[in-house]
Amino acid sequence: MTATTNALVGRSTSELRTLLKNKEVSSVEILRAHQEHIKQNEANVQAFLCLTPELAEQQAKNVDQMIARGDQLPALAGIPVALKDNMCVPGYPTTCASKILKGFHSPYQSTAVTRLFDAGAVCLGKTNMDEFAMGSSTENSAFQLTYNPWDKKYVPGGSSGGSAAAVSAGFSVISLGSDTGGSIRQPSALCGVVGMKPTYGTVPRFGLVAFASSLDQIGPMARNVEDAAITLSVIAGHDKRDSTSLPDFSAGQINYAKGLKDSSAEELAGGLKIGVIKELNGEGIDLDIRKAVMATAEIFKKLGANVEEVSIPTAGHVLAVYYVIATAEASANLSRYDGVRYGFRDEEAEDTLSMYMATRAQGFGPEVKRRIMLGTYALSSGYYDAYYKKAQQVRRLMKDDFDRIFSTYDLVICPTSPSVAFKVGEKTSDPLTMYLTDIATIPANLAGLPGISIPAGFAAEGLPIGIQILGNTLSDAKVLRAAAAFEKSTEFHNKQTPMLLTAMHK
Repeated sequence: MTATTNALVGRSTSELRTLLKNKEVSSVEILRAHQEHIKQNEANVQAFLCLTPELAEQQAKNVDQMIARGDQLPALAGIPVALKDNMCVPGYPTTCASKILKGFHSPYQSTAVTRLFDAGAVCLGKTNMDEFAMGSSTENSAFQLTYNPWDKKYVPGGSSGGSAAAVSAGFSVISLGSDTGGSIRQPSALCGVVGMKPTYGTVPRFGLVAFASSLDQIGPMARNVEDAAITLSVIAGHDKRDSTSLPDFSAGQINYAKGLKDSSAEELAGGLKIGVIKELNGEGIDLDIRKAVMATAEIFKKLGANVEEVSIPTAGHVLAVYYVIATAEASANLSRYDGVRYGFRDEEAEDTLSMYMATRAQGFGPEVKRRIMLGTYALSSGYYDAYYKKAQQVRRLMKDDFDRIFSTYDLVICPTSPSVAFKVGEKTSDPLTMYLTDIATIPANLAGLPGISIPAGFAAEGLPIGIQILGNTLSDAKVLRAAAAFEKSTEFHNKQTPMLLTAMHK
């Protein structure tokens, strides 16, 4: 490996593309550098459930052939990526970190993944997650624990904890996660990276294994806002195979990264009217995080934004509403896992019904079973109107609250998580306490809004703090511009995990 290649880990997309265009390094060299970094440090993180070396090698060679021919390089040419293991890639397992899908290979590919690959990305592997994306710490995986790269005594968040940890550790430049109630943004905050949940329907869900179909959304995770914006530009756009995909624009039509690098922070944020959500910055939120929210507000004021406190009266109901709707949809979506068509099957059952029951009893973990039972109960005769219908009505009121706010304000800010990363095992025995970690991220999913978590400080323990910026429907570009303005005005995103720093300075 050359001296130049030793410093390839920790580089941004634009930096790596410049090196490739100038033929200072090859795509294969970039791949080798990241694979070596994974080999040396994966045991301390356990971000990946499955590595894809054959696929990565071929993709990297394809990029090098494009360079040799003098072809124009696509947006993510040669960029190492990691994929959450609920996105289908033919030839490799898609397990959703569940025993019931152990060994399952999908015959088709996720639209978002196809668009990444078409843009030249190099796939390193599939990342660990909470089983079927149900959890906030990645401790619900049936296969392994993933540790926070800042300190392995702490969780990386969830459910996209493996994807967040892969970016934070420098294993990949970008990763894809899925966000049902905060599962991109919360682990991004706990791991000190950028995580974006786009407007619902912006990124097709075809090939994403469903948890709660009206809430799930694929989005990017990266170490800076520009990389997240470039990735979103690649994966966004209509797909006729997804009935919830927005029909208003085609793939590649919007360049979310346009102007982010060349504009000043004042140009990006000046004149914005920003609200600070009162209900999500008080009791129950750690003091360090409340201070970070107010410091963020002051930074935006200095950049020329008008910042005021706003109120969302329905914010106190978000957990109740979410855990009725999400579990109800999960109980319907997970009914397909019966041991008949694919995945794990109990072969010793004497009849069909016994086989169903034994397969699910052995294949599903305790959190998944808990949510299936809650959802089935909420949808059952006599309880549908009292729970599911009522939850949908409150969801509509919550969307009305946001519509009212966004008729006056451009954006709102709030914490991403009420606390920094907590210790491994600290909350596993108390599901309700674990559910509270999603209180600030759930509103965006219920209302279908875009939201981004950005690094905004460090707590006394030295663990990263994430702050969330939310925008109105289809204001994803505005959210990214505000996030970029904040990033240009601070240095939090430049602080790297110890293992990434070591790799960068070898």
